[in-house]
Amino acid sequence: MLLPTQNSRAAFLLAGGKSSRMGTDKALIEFRGQTLLARGLHTLAATCGDVTIVGHQETLAGHASVISDIFPGCGPLSGIHTALRHTSAELNLVLAVDMPFVQVGLLQFLLQTAQECDAVATVPQTARGFQPLCAVYRPGFAAAAERAIHAGEYKVDAVFSSISLRVIGDAELLAAGFFERDFFNLNTPEDRKAAESFPSEG
Repeated sequence: MLLPTQNSRAAFLLAGGKSSRMGTDKALIEFRGQTLLARGLHTLAATCGDVTIVGHQETLAGHASVISDIFPGCGPLSGIHTALRHTSAELNLVLAVDMPFVQVGLLQFLLQTAQECDAVATVPQTARGFQPLCAVYRPGFAAAAERAIHAGEYKVDAVFSSISLRVIGDAELLAAGFFERDFFNLNTPEDRKAAESFPSEG
């Protein structure tokens, strides 16, 4: 079933990871007074309106519309694939639940950049590499992702060589007012502790 969209844009929050390095479900961790799930939903909703969670229905039911991975256990690539198989939107904003510093302005910038090109994926790239879990995808990415999954290749970056890609590099991000820290993600308790010491947004 294709999910309803508005203005050919849709938003998806990836919250189906195993959270093995964190030791508990990252989506339900509290960070500065909100769960990571609530923060991600709020930021995406302020950008696109309705948000769909890609994750475990049994643990996330009741929070918002939740869909489960078509290929469970295959990492974030499977989450992106699932999102794109459930959308009729041209531009699909994808955000990982463990990126608490992503702001509405950054997501709007990504969408605007994607709108101005015909690339299958519009992806930021910082000094730490591609940021595929804060990016915009057109539905055509799903077929390439599915081929990679069937081949046992679960890294999102590995699919980029087979599609048209719009890379937003460090200099372009900086010129627009965005920084490396905006993409910081919480994988471990140490990451969470470090993030708590960062200056507050705004």
